[in-house]
Order: sequence, then C-alpha cells, then structure tokens
Amino acid sequence: MSEKGEHRSARGGGRAIAVVALLALHALSTGCGMGREPTSRTLTLTECRLPRLSVAAQCGELPVPENRDRPEGRRIGIFVAVLPANTVAPKADPLIILAGGPGQAASRLAPLASRLNEVRRTRDVVLIDQRGTGRSAPLDCAAFQPEDDLEAAFDRDPVGKARECLRELAATGVDLAHYTTEAWVADVDAVRAALGYPQVNLWGGSYGTRVALAYLRRHPDRVRSMVLDGVAPPQMAVPRDVWRSREQALDDVLAACGASDACRRQHPDLRQRLDRLERDFAAPGRRIEYADPRSGGPRTGTFTFDLVLGGLHALTYAPERAALLPEVIDRAAAGDFGPLLALAQAAIGDLSGQMTPALHYAVICSEDAPRVTPEERRGLERLRSRALAASLFDVCAIWPKGTPAADAATPVRSDVPTLLLSGGLDPVTPPAAAAIVAATLPRSRQVVAQGSGHIVSPYACVPRLIAAFVDDADAAALPASCIDFLAVTRRSPLWPDRLGPQP
Repeated sequence: MSEKGEHRSARGGGRAIAVVALLALHALSTGCGMGREPTSRTLTLTECRLPRLSVAAQCGELPVPENRDRPEGRRIGIFVAVLPANTVAPKADPLIILAGGPGQAASRLAPLASRLNEVRRTRDVVLIDQRGTGRSAPLDCAAFQPEDDLEAAFDRDPVGKARECLRELAATGVDLAHYTTEAWVADVDAVRAALGYPQVNLWGGSYGTRVALAYLRRHPDRVRSMVLDGVAPPQMAVPRDVWRSREQALDDVLAACGASDACRRQHPDLRQRLDRLERDFAAPGRRIEYADPRSGGPRTGTFTFDLVLGGLHALTYAPERAALLPEVIDRAAAGDFGPLLALAQAAIGDLSGQMTPALHYAVICSEDAPRVTPEERRGLERLRSRALAASLFDVCAIWPKGTPAADAATPVRSDVPTLLLSGGLDPVTPPAAAAIVAATLPRSRQVVAQGSGHIVSPYACVPRLIAAFVDDADAAALPASCIDFLAVTRRSPLWPDRLGPQP
C-alpha cells in the first residue's frame, strides 16, 4: 500500500501506483518561520533539499537504538525534514506526514506538503523517513534495485532476490526483527520529543494510516487530530485482503465495460479474453516479441500470466489508467502486448523507485502473513492472482521476523477528531475499510471521493478540506461544497476505441 504522484483532473482521475504516492507538485513559498524553533527543541536542523520540492527544508537526523531493549547496542539515524510554518507565530502542534507501503519514505512525499500549503500557513509540516527507508538507515539491497529491463522489472524470482538481500543485510549487522510498526511508532515519538512538540496532528496514507492508529493507541494524549487517507484497519492482513480487493477492482472495470453500450460493443467478452490470456500464459510462460516501450527497439521475453496480471492490477490504482484496461486486454488477447507492457512498466516503475522491498517484507512478514490462517490461504488459491499471493508467503517463509505488539490487530478506540478519506475506486483500501475504523472513532467522519483511486489528498478540493479540518479539529464542520463535489465524481469514461472520441 502506497501513495502516488501523477496529477489528475478534478473529474476523478487517479494516480500511478500503489501502494505508495508521489504526488502533484506545486511550489512552496519559503515562509517567514525559517530559523524559528521551539525552545524545547533538542534536535539540530540545517537547511537541506528534498526530491521534487523547489524550496529548502530544515533537516536533521536523530540517533535511536535499533533495538530499544539494548540501548547500548547498534544505533541508526532517523531522518527528519521540517517545512516551517509560514508565520512568525506558528501553532505548537505540527502536521506529521506518515508514508505508506510499508517501504515508502516520507521524504519522497514532499510534493504532498506543497499541496498542503494552507496547513503551513499556521503549522509546521514534518516528514519523517521510517527506519529502513529513504535516509533513515535504508535497508538497501543490490538484489532489489529497480530494473531497466522490462522482463526483469516484473519480479520472476522474489525468493531468490530475498535470499541475496538477506545475505547483504547480514553482512552489515542489521537486525531485521526491529524494523516493525511498533519500533517505528517509538521513533516517531522520539522525533516529536526532540523537536519540542507537545502534541501533533497526523496525516497517514495507506500503511501510514496503520502507523497513525498505532501511534494513537500508544500515545493518545499526544495526538490532537488525524487525517487518514486510504485507510488500512489494524485488522487488515495485507496478503489476505489486498489480493482480494485488487482482483475485485479489476472485475469491477470489466463489469463497468459490460454495462456501457459503447464499451461493450467495442470490447465484447472481456472476461473471456482475460481467461484466454490466463490459459495462453500459464506456467512456464510464453515467449513473445514486443517493442521496448522506452527505446522502441524489438525485444523478446518470456512472460507468465502472473506478470501480465501484475501489470493489469497496477493500472487499477489510477482511474484514468484503468479506463484503458478494456483496450489493453483486447489488444493483448489479439497478440499485441505493446500497450500492456508500456503501461505496466510505467506503473510498476513508479512503485519500484519509491519502495524499499526489504522494509516491506520486514513489516508484512512479521505482522500480516502470520495472521493468515491455512483456510484463508486455501481461499486465495481460487483467485487469478494466486501465484502472486503465494510468492509473498514464500518470501515470508525465509524472512527474519520481529514480534508485533499483542494488540496490533485490534481496533483502536479513541475520541480524537479524525478525517477519513477514501477513493471510491481504490483497489487496495476501499471505503469499506475506512468504515471499519470509523466504528471505533466516534469523532470521525468519512469522506469518499467516488471517482478517485488510492490516495485522494493531493487532488481537487481535498487539500483545502484537510486544512480546514486540521485548523479546527472538528470533522463536523467541514466545507460542504467540497464534500458534495467529491461525492458526485465518477469513474473516468472507459476508452472504447483508441482512434475515436471518448463517449
């Protein structure tokens, strides 16, 4: 689960991929507050630059124990970037950005902060890289470096790469058992204290919503308000729930095409054509010729249905890309794989450049995979994506595991004001997931952007909605015009004919 970074229209467009977001980029003003800091601040900050941000931030690194049970042992640095409030008298409670994944660094979400410039009128915005990501002792492995080759970009041997990565990390002395959500929550609070903030407001996206809820559970008096976008309930187990919801999102696109006269005429029997692709690309796969999406030169490669399906799933994160799925499936079934491979490479490339796979496995294999029962795993075997789901369990079988908190998968109960944001077309954290969290947060309010995908914070009127909420910490007093607009947005029209106009 991660955030995206592709700009879209207010009509309900989407995002690149995953699990994760690089977000729409707008310039930040430098602000009057540069150089001002709370008197209780103990962390030294200096001017720095963040990716895709046009102005300087104030950055520092807080040393923390890798294993808090052994404070004298190995220490790691937690990277912090503060975008100071644009006022000489800022509020004492900042907005802390918690990234998704798990495996995404908050410093890659600096463009989101630029969309939240109304929040910065009165408050600092703080980006903290989760331990193991970005500039916080990253769990980087050569085995998981992004691949330029298209065939290699679709991960064919995750277990082999995981073994190589584990050897690399072992040589550096990393203890992967301490790269968990609970350790990350402790880091966030250590940063809060070092920056001198008595209370904070939290923005979490995707997996970051789980972190925000975990922080609230541990430190209820230190949270003033929360904005949770693409909500992942504590009860969610990624290997069980995400594959199901991704498959449902793909089926929903096929059903939407079938319900549209124009799309159905141009692309009849889409489900049968997808079934044909599954048969044609059954293991050990099929060798095909294709034009390289980057160079245009002729290439050949062996692709399995798992790789094809992974590409199709990637397109569902962004509604404007999902609109191309009927055409992409049709052309692939006819032997033209160029559109599928080009779009899938773009979407998967967006993700691979943002994520740290080793940290992803450290969290998921410790906290999620063990909660999937044998019966639930057998249920996953009925999915088209059964092999993709199985590969994650295969990696987790060899990955070192930490110990999650005993209450990690239980609901969080609190009266802290909370704004829950959902995309109506989100393929991984659908609105129903936010409703689960809302049931135990009596001062929460869920807002659904019906025509949007995974992560809605950067788009249309949502930044103003967030600013209004953080300012008042009152979910009942939000701008009605924005909420009404988001409620009537709809799926982008499905593209029935690449040579003709959209309906």
